[in-house]
Parts: sequence; structure tokens; C-alpha cells
Amino acid sequence: MILIKLGGSIITNKEKPLSPRKKVIENIVKKLKHLKEPIIVVHGGGSFGHFWSVKYDMHTKPKKYDMHGVAIVKNSMIDLNKIILEIFVKNKLNPYALPPTDFMSGNKSITTKVKEIENIAKSGLIPITYGDALWYGNKKTYILSGDKIMTLLSKILKPRLIIFALNEDGLYSDLTTKKLIRELKGENPKISENKMDVTGGMSRKVEEATNIAKMGMNVFFVNGNKPERILKAIKNKKYEGTLFRGKRSG
Repeated sequence: MILIKLGGSIITNKEKPLSPRKKVIENIVKKLKHLKEPIIVVHGGGSFGHFWSVKYDMHTKPKKYDMHGVAIVKNSMIDLNKIILEIFVKNKLNPYALPPTDFMSGNKSITTKVKEIENIAKSGLIPITYGDALWYGNKKTYILSGDKIMTLLSKILKPRLIIFALNEDGLYSDLTTKKLIRELKGENPKISENKMDVTGGMSRKVEEATNIAKMGMNVFFVNGNKPERILKAIKNKKYEGTLFRGKRSG
């Protein structure tokens, strides 16, 4: 089973509010059609959920946020999810909309519900979930990032491979020369954070990818603008991107 994250920066234009990159999404979906094993897809909020999260000052910490803001964030994520679902259907795939409330209680995942996602994926459907504004309890809400969902699902389902499709080739050791880091083994490089991304930007992705790798699973960062690289990573061919090599601790 393959777990794939479509980053918000690849499926939307983050510089322009509420702007999906439909052609980019379609190019990725066309490559996913070639996969012969079950997949689960997680997507970010990009210029939909993140735009409104910033506007209403909502974060990943449970708190009493503006309830109107919560409603707007949730509605925008449904809108983005629907766009993605329609592209999958248009390309003769079988997406299965899976809001995170289906497998979360507060800020904890429900193990039995998460395990059922694997059964859905093996049936011929493609579960598609996403980062969202969630109810925590006692009038508190919080933002659950798509990156965090990747770790929650990985911990329980132990997929064969985890892929983050980004708007970059991977991680760079030098931003000026864009020298690519090909492989990381337990390292957690410092990443400058995008302050406009309430879910942590690249630093959150690195943190979650490192956590997953420590559980023994390989994690790839690849450029979603070049979706053939997703297939190369899956088929273990000469990959282009950054590999977090799975290594169990202890």
C-alpha cells in the first residue's frame, strides 16, 4: 500500500486565494492510474484552508477560535476536496471522500477507523482525506494538518512507501545553488519556516517525515510538478528527490 500526500503548494496557487491548479492535479492523477497496488491520498489546504486559517488566526493548538472562521475553513476544504474528487472521477478512478472526522476523536486517531481505511483502499476505492479544522471539545477547535495525518496513518497502517508531492525537487542543502539532499538517515535538518503557513510549512513536513522514517518506513519528497517522479519512487527506479531512509530506533 502507498500513502501519498499532495501538498497544498502543488494543488493550489498559494499566492492567489482559492485558486486550484487543476492541470497539475490532473497530471498527477493520470500517473496514479498506472499504479497496481492500493493507495491512500491525503491533501493539504493550500490557498483554500490555509488562506482562511491565517485570516482567522487559527492554529494546530486546540483553542477557542472564532466559530465563523471554523465554518469557513471547513467549507473551503470541502470545496477543494470536491475539485480533487471530480478530477479523479473524470480520469476513471474511484475516489472515496474521507473527511478526517471519520477517523479522529478530538486530536486522537481512532485505530479501528484508521484500519478500515486500508480495507477501503484494497477494495478498489481510493480514500482521499485532507487537513481540516476539527472539533476538539469544550468549545475548542484546532487545525489538523495533512502532514500530521500522514504520520497518524503511517503509524497504524505501516504502508510500504510514503510520498510527499511538493512544489520543489526535495530538500536542498543550499537554497542558492539548490543542491539537492538525496538521502537522510535520521537527520532532522533545520528548515526556515514560512510564517504564512499555520501548519508549519516545510519544517512540519520534515518533522513528520523524520518521525515516520524512525518507525522504519521510507519517505520520499518529490516534485509534484513532475509526476513521473512519483512513479519512479514507487517503482524503486532512479528516483529524483529526497529520501528519508526508514530506520527503526533502538
